[in-house]
Amino acid sequence: MSAPERGSDRRTLIADSAIELVAAAGLRGLTHRAVDGAAGLPAGSTSYYFRTRTALIGACYARLAELDLGDFDGGATPAPTDRSAAPAPTDQGAAPAPMDRDAAAAAVAAVLYRWLTTGRSRQLARFELSLEAARNPELATELHRAGRGSRDLAAGILAALGAARPAESAELLVAWADGLLYDRLAGALAHTRPAPDPAELTSTARRMIDAALA
Repeated sequence: MSAPERGSDRRTLIADSAIELVAAAGLRGLTHRAVDGAAGLPAGSTSYYFRTRTALIGACYARLAELDLGDFDGGATPAPTDRSAAPAPTDQGAAPAPMDRDAAAAAVAAVLYRWLTTGRSRQLARFELSLEAARNPELATELHRAGRGSRDLAAGILAALGAARPAESAELLVAWADGLLYDRLAGALAHTRPAPDPAELTSTARRMIDAALA
């Protein structure tokens, strides 16, 4: 493995370890030394790759976005209903093929279920880290860049479903999904809610998609 590849792997390990630390202990637990220990790296490794706390948090934003989008790429993105029916490409790129709302709802629900169960700690860290950008203007650009991917993906899905203004509709869909996640993971009644149910999430996702397209 070349030195650049080793450096990339080390940065990913550091970001993953930092995310787990934030999920477990909040931002107060995020120090370079703590990340070194959690990652099993020699002292000073984290500060070598990310000199400041701001740089470390920015790396967490980028890694969270990569992992979240990977959940869709891992088989949850809905397939078009009929690729042959897709409009011809334009000078702005290939137009999205038409989709079925039920398939889209099932795909969104599958990702929400993953984030409420096996991906729970990652989402808790994302909420915690996102709040830091409101206090530190240096992080606002990094958070915006990281958040574009999910909104672009949602816009593509909604465009394929026939949305007249997919970008605007995507803002709503992502906001509703974030609200649902926050309510189930950290809201006042989070600890009293029943375990996440795929069927209930699919029904909720369908209602969100219908509302975004209305």
